[in-house]
Amino acid sequence: MTDTQDGAATPTDPARERLRRWRLVLGGDPADGTGHALSGQDAAMDGALAALYGKGDEPQAGRDRSAGLGASAPSVARWLGDIRTYFPSSVVQVMQRDAIDRLGLATLLLEPEMLEAVEADVHLVGTLLSLDKAMPETTKETARVVVRKVVEDLEERLATRTRATLTGALDRSARVSRPRHHDIDWNRTIAANLKHYLPEHRTVVPERLVGYGRASRSVKKEVVLCVDQSGSMAASVVYASVFGAVLASMRSIDTRLVVFDTAVADLTDQLDDPVDVLFGTRLGGGTDINRALAYCQSRITRPAETVVVLISDLYEGGIRDEMLKRVAAMKASGVQFVTLLALSDEGAPAYDREHAAALAALGAPAFACTPDLFPEVMAAAIEKRPLPIPDAR
Repeated sequence: MTDTQDGAATPTDPARERLRRWRLVLGGDPADGTGHALSGQDAAMDGALAALYGKGDEPQAGRDRSAGLGASAPSVARWLGDIRTYFPSSVVQVMQRDAIDRLGLATLLLEPEMLEAVEADVHLVGTLLSLDKAMPETTKETARVVVRKVVEDLEERLATRTRATLTGALDRSARVSRPRHHDIDWNRTIAANLKHYLPEHRTVVPERLVGYGRASRSVKKEVVLCVDQSGSMAASVVYASVFGAVLASMRSIDTRLVVFDTAVADLTDQLDDPVDVLFGTRLGGGTDINRALAYCQSRITRPAETVVVLISDLYEGGIRDEMLKRVAAMKASGVQFVTLLALSDEGAPAYDREHAAALAALGAPAFACTPDLFPEVMAAAIEKRPLPIPDAR
């Protein structure tokens, strides 16, 4: 078979299809060596790609570096419509991110019509939050609508599993000595009664029963989310706000959300609406982890029932030794301390490896955590068992 009407090769012509794909990737420079001409939809796709990636030199923020994407709202709005027509949502989000980074187009997001045209995702939310102080009043309401859509999508994806996982962990962490039959933890009961094993009967006599408690009635845990709001942590701030709202909705957990740069802000009273939390953050600036941990430490009333989650790339602008002493003191008092280099889908960002190694030596290893893994990490911390640290790749 030959070309279709839109200029794309048919699936039954694999050699030509490979040539077409290489032509789209290489961009049509005379040196690309394909000699393949595009037409129809392929030509339109190539134009959308060339508008963003059409020049190969290094990007410089604030300059128009494209073949056809000018730094004006009408041309960008048309381009946004084109890429949503030709590419799937996941690719659109990557191209939007590249357009903001390569072409210095972040300021265009201050216009309401632009916000209505973009494909909303976690990274766009981070960009909007960084622009919040410069955002005109006419744009702020549109920005909140965009942020709320992303937050509600995340809550829908993450809330049910998080509540179910942590409810089970809370039940298992509440041990009682006189459980009802269906509340008996048989594994722990057997382990506690091995000395009562009767070889002649090949059985264990359970003189002491160990059972699960009921989290809603007998257990109350305290969780402190301490979140670095420096610019590199934007996605982590978004996810932490969503998880903070989910945890705060559980009666068995007292949740506190603290965000910091060189100053510390306690956003706990806004946890019923993660959108308010996000617009209460201030992305960018320096970092004083020691000051933030000092604040969190001062709010802990029941160390043995408390989990502190520090989410930071660990680039400390404060007093390093004091930071480590605070972590050691909290752990010695019974606090379960978790260090996350990131709470996002992208893996670990650049981080201070010396500080990470020092925390690991204190029994608080630092690792990146995806949103899907976070409920399991919290469950392990609540039950005081080893954390499910992902393998480093």
